[in-house]
Amino acid sequence: MKNKIVGMIVIGLALVIAFITWSFNHALTNIVDASCSHGPACPMYGEISFQTNVGIGLIVLIIIIGLYLIFFGEDRVEIIRKIRIKTEKKAEEEKKDYSKITKTMTADEKKIFGLVLDAKGVIFQSELNEKSQFDKVKVTRILDRLEGQGLIERRRRGMTNVVILK
Repeated sequence: MKNKIVGMIVIGLALVIAFITWSFNHALTNIVDASCSHGPACPMYGEISFQTNVGIGLIVLIIIIGLYLIFFGEDRVEIIRKIRIKTEKKAEEEKKDYSKITKTMTADEKKIFGLVLDAKGVIFQSELNEKSQFDKVKVTRILDRLEGQGLIERRRRGMTNVVILK
């Protein structure tokens, strides 16, 4: 929606520029008519023609940009929404694939792995301690096993680790 408004503003500015260009060229033509004794063969007429063509070209370019923004430009919000939808679909598909893997896990491993999945694949290890209500040593050992199976990865962040789903 914002891009459409910007596109309309750009087209409005192009129309203002067109009016200014037209009035400037009209005034310049009157000046050249009054001051040039050569008539249409005067070199100043060629300059007016060149300046007019450059102005028209720029105005057309600005109008094309405005029309593009109105008809084809997507808002950042819409782009982000589409990316989130794709990411959530991918996460759902991946979640289904993990159901095969979880069959071989212990109940504690399933709980920790489920918490990582519920956090969309990224969670602090300290949050896992709180949410699972396991002690730090037990969570660390479970994460060691999951990391050994290639399901997660831990990265150091400050005083805790970030657990990332692979």
